[in-house]
Amino acid sequence: MKILKTQALRGPNIWSINRKRLIQMRLDLEEMEQFPTNKIEGFRERIEAMFPTMIEHRCSEGTRGGFFSRIERGTWMGHVIEHIALEIQSLAGMETGFGRTRETKTPGIYNVVFSYTEENVGLFAAESAVAIAEALIAGTEYDVEGDIQKMREIRERVRLGPSTGSIVEEAVSRDIPWIRLGTNSLVQLGYGINQMRFQATITCKTSSIAVDIACNKEETKRMLDLASIPVASGGICVDEEDLQVTIQKIGYPIVLKPLDGNHGKGASINVKTWEDAINGLAYAQKYSRRVIVEKFITGYDFRVLIIDNKLVAAAKREPAHVKGDGTQTIQQLIDETNLDPRRGYGHENVLTQIDVDRDTTDLLEKLDYTLETVPTKDEVIYLKSTANLSTGGTSVDVTDMMHPENIFLCERISRVIGLDVCGVDIMAQNLTQPLKENGGCILEVNAAPGFRMHLAPSEGLPRNVAAPIIDMLYPPGKESRIPIIAVTGTNGKTTTTRLIAHIVKNNGYKVGFTTSDGIYIQNHMMEKGDTTGPLSAEYVLKDPTVEFAVLETARGGILRSGLGFGRCDIAIITNIQEDHLGLCDIHTLDDLARVKTTVVRSVKKDGWAILNAEDEQCMKVANELSCNIAYFSLDEDNPVAKKLSKEGKIVAVYENGFITIKKGEWKIRIEKATHVPLTLGGKARFMIANVLAASLAGYLHGFKTEDISLSLQTFIPSAAQTPGRMNIFEFKRFKVLIDFAHNPSGYRGIEDFLTSVEATKKIGIIAGVGDRRDEDIRECASIAARMFDHIIIRQEKYLRGRTEEEIIGLIMEGIEASGKSVTTEIIKKEVEAIEHAIKNAEEGSFITALSDVVTNAIEIVQEYLDKENEQD
Repeated sequence: MKILKTQALRGPNIWSINRKRLIQMRLDLEEMEQFPTNKIEGFRERIEAMFPTMIEHRCSEGTRGGFFSRIERGTWMGHVIEHIALEIQSLAGMETGFGRTRETKTPGIYNVVFSYTEENVGLFAAESAVAIAEALIAGTEYDVEGDIQKMREIRERVRLGPSTGSIVEEAVSRDIPWIRLGTNSLVQLGYGINQMRFQATITCKTSSIAVDIACNKEETKRMLDLASIPVASGGICVDEEDLQVTIQKIGYPIVLKPLDGNHGKGASINVKTWEDAINGLAYAQKYSRRVIVEKFITGYDFRVLIIDNKLVAAAKREPAHVKGDGTQTIQQLIDETNLDPRRGYGHENVLTQIDVDRDTTDLLEKLDYTLETVPTKDEVIYLKSTANLSTGGTSVDVTDMMHPENIFLCERISRVIGLDVCGVDIMAQNLTQPLKENGGCILEVNAAPGFRMHLAPSEGLPRNVAAPIIDMLYPPGKESRIPIIAVTGTNGKTTTTRLIAHIVKNNGYKVGFTTSDGIYIQNHMMEKGDTTGPLSAEYVLKDPTVEFAVLETARGGILRSGLGFGRCDIAIITNIQEDHLGLCDIHTLDDLARVKTTVVRSVKKDGWAILNAEDEQCMKVANELSCNIAYFSLDEDNPVAKKLSKEGKIVAVYENGFITIKKGEWKIRIEKATHVPLTLGGKARFMIANVLAASLAGYLHGFKTEDISLSLQTFIPSAAQTPGRMNIFEFKRFKVLIDFAHNPSGYRGIEDFLTSVEATKKIGIIAGVGDRRDEDIRECASIAARMFDHIIIRQEKYLRGRTEEEIIGLIMEGIEASGKSVTTEIIKKEVEAIEHAIKNAEEGSFITALSDVVTNAIEIVQEYLDKENEQD
């Protein structure tokens, strides 16, 4: 078997709108296509022995053990690999459950789709599942546990930490979208101008001055002391001389920790001798030159969490430890403790496994113990000097036991330091008494406190400490989203997108939009090129100045990665026509419609899908949608449009020369088509269709009809405003039209326009695209033969696996099949073809260049037009 391609879908996709995290693997079964599982001797027994937990896979049977029944009866290996990929992720601590396996139009090649929680893990699972299946087929040994451990390691390397993850989960539960910015814990909540950012538990509202203070433990201590808050006595040391002076002042026992440390790194506690103090200084200076030396305070380690200056949670922390039973060694006790199902690798479970490190051996040495020592019954052996959960510590929730005086003290500390999210470390016998009574003191103030101990304490009530973070970032009434209008279809996407963006901008919004020629923020091109995929959509949604997004959404990006947004307010399908058929398993119009439908299926429940009432595929789509639907039609008397109007639907139509919106029998006339420059005086009917769709989107969003009308009148088609979309250049003796038409539907639109153009001679410059079907290339050529008197064939680019001669041959076949007498010539380079047409243009002729790369064509024609103007 061979993996042909693996890709991660990160947004709504053709397989599922709601399940946004899917791996899609294109798998060639090769000879295994002839061997379903019931023809592989012993396969059922081997897979059941390797994965006994697969008994829970119900599969299409819907009953426990359903998947094993399918194997017994016979199923293909793609289906088996899907289930293996899901199971090994679950065994690695990442619960997944959605999968699909479908054969493509090519026999033996399947799309295997399964869900993931971490993308890199999912991609690894795809390869691992195929390798495991091959081992099961051959009956050879396979180290499954090695792959599962590798997946755990990948997860811990790339996943969001427990604190960050909890905030994201809380945001998702409140329908707030999020984007991970990079590969660390920096996260954006919300879109555009309504975004908020946070990293770990530092938010965009956190004062940088407060963070600097909290990170400087000496400054923190000084400020708290001046505010009459109890702190441990001590000082800062950089060498042994400083250390000796400090110890003489405060006495033993002491605590040493790096001034700039975190997570308990480099700390030594309960140090009672000069030798241990020197060793502790050296250990701390591995992390920071300056070392805090404080009096060791006896008592328990507490962490109090303050968010937005209010107490949220408190936990009693205990360092990793084991309790002796009089028979087992310390190492055996550690191994037994790590068998606790609540303990896992990294952050996968409530508790973390205990690892033996230098800190552990140092603590044991102080007791004259080794890992082979057998502690007495009930003797507690501490294995870490700090109580961090990440090193195996445990926590007990004590929020409800805090004395009001201590609550007041901690909330005051957050204001003294100036932190919006603040972790206060306290050493005291308890928190039920005021610290001033039991002798407790403040050890540290943390600017990025971890949430794990509060989210999942080993004892006591879990606290949803992420909720106050979201409350603070998004108080009641604050929006997290911005309006999104998505435009898809075969032809007219870019023009419709640009016109909608113009309408939105004229209504006072700062708009970001994506097109096939670039990303624009407030009409400033930020990125050039085909930007109709999910990354470009995300670019706009990440921009903090954008108030409204209009996103052209093409099939390629949907198939490659899914949508770049979770849902939209309005989605438009301009039309669904033959284009790119035969690519990426898209062989029919139904296949293409399935891809385009992804966009309108992402519309929110009370949003609007706008469909072309004259397009048969669009009308099929309407039956699958659960949102509101509006329609547009060039023909008011179109039977479908008339039926929809009678049903009370909202339909935009072209009637009596007007762009009109009908609500039942009511008509709202927006503007006369001849007053809309984009329609070229009402002659370009396919442009009128784009205007109808855009006007309807503006109306449904709530813009006033007079504002939409003004926008239609001020949107001037030009090489700058609508590059490659009906750009007409007027020379003294002739005219040149440049358009992006590159499929039969686009060619028919140009043909319709040219019927209204008077010219002594109509000249066409055309080319074929190598990855289109033979019949599509021929049909474009036949249409060209009908609308032109003379055709120049150029073919220097977009061969895509074909030869120039092959494509030119198909074009000539199409011209001949038209039955129309038309002269032709071949000039392979586009520049030379356009220059030749211009230099040899007759008086009153009309040249049409249909180009896939409009920028080059526009530059050439503009250069000639500029020269002509300079000569005047």
